[in-house]
Amino acid sequence: MQKKKKIIVAITGASGAIYAKLVLDNLLKLSAQIDKVGVVMSDNAKEVWRCELGNDDYDRYPFTFYAKMDFNAPFASGSAKFDTMIIVPCSMGTLGRIANGISNDLISRAADVILKERRKLIAVVRDTPFNLIHINNMKTVTEAGGIICPASPSFYSIPKTIEAVAQTVVSRIIDLAGLEDESYRWNED
Repeated sequence: MQKKKKIIVAITGASGAIYAKLVLDNLLKLSAQIDKVGVVMSDNAKEVWRCELGNDDYDRYPFTFYAKMDFNAPFASGSAKFDTMIIVPCSMGTLGRIANGISNDLISRAADVILKERRKLIAVVRDTPFNLIHINNMKTVTEAGGIICPASPSFYSIPKTIEAVAQTVVSRIIDLAGLEDESYRWNED
């Protein structure tokens, strides 16, 4: 049997709150594979969630939420052994701070810890187009062991709703996190 995962979900203020919501929904559904989920949101993430989703339901999930400056959170240290960090959506500002080792809040500190411990960091970048600074920051994070997962939906499953389109990205995130889930697979019956 697979070891249960300890997962950090960081939600930044980039557009794409639907991705964060669906990640939390999927982690809830896959709770048998998960030991712990710690969530940290930036102030802008809360505002974007309210604007894009029309509610503040982010605090209704049964996960442990941490304040953005709570450096006493367990995943601010490698000794807590969180295996995976998903930053969804990941703003370019957050990515830039991670790429340059600036740990000025819990999100950037946790990412620094995950990278230094050689664990899995998944940054779901949402901005487009990219400028050269963005591309270089993505390169730096990739070279440090992180995974850049652009929030680029696929359409071969013929999604019918905005949630189904967003779920195509979230299914990739769940796969990258090493969790087993039933989702559309190209050319499989």
